[in-house]
Amino acid sequence: MTPWTLRPATTDDLEHLTDLRAVVMRPDLERLGRYDEHRVRQRLRDGFSAANTRIIEVDGEFAGSIAVRPEADRHWLEHFYLARQHQGRGVGSAVLRSVLEQADAAGTTLSLNVLQGSPARKLYERHGFVVESEDPVDVFMVRNFL
Repeated sequence: MTPWTLRPATTDDLEHLTDLRAVVMRPDLERLGRYDEHRVRQRLRDGFSAANTRIIEVDGEFAGSIAVRPEADRHWLEHFYLARQHQGRGVGSAVLRSVLEQADAAGTTLSLNVLQGSPARKLYERHGFVVESEDPVDVFMVRNFL
């Protein structure tokens, strides 16, 4: 597996993240008829919190992000993006396992939403997430701590 690290995000990371989000989400958003060049970036800008976000680095270079946003009864896994050249090499699974171990140690339930038809859904299911609800665009999933 490719070596990776997580580091705290800064506001300087935001534009790299908006560009990455636009690239990795484009196929699914286009398939759903929902891709908008401006909106895909603005949604991340509107919801970005450096305090909740970690940057994934592979061999010391920017490769993606993952965020965990706390709420009263659960935490939300958000903005989990990995550059295409790093997908399929075990990095995403390893990063997710790391976050899940922290959530389990803290006794935290995690929720997320994934686009209908996204291959990422299989990754989440392999790691214990189950469907809580869905609509024509999103699948909302939850994983209780183990």
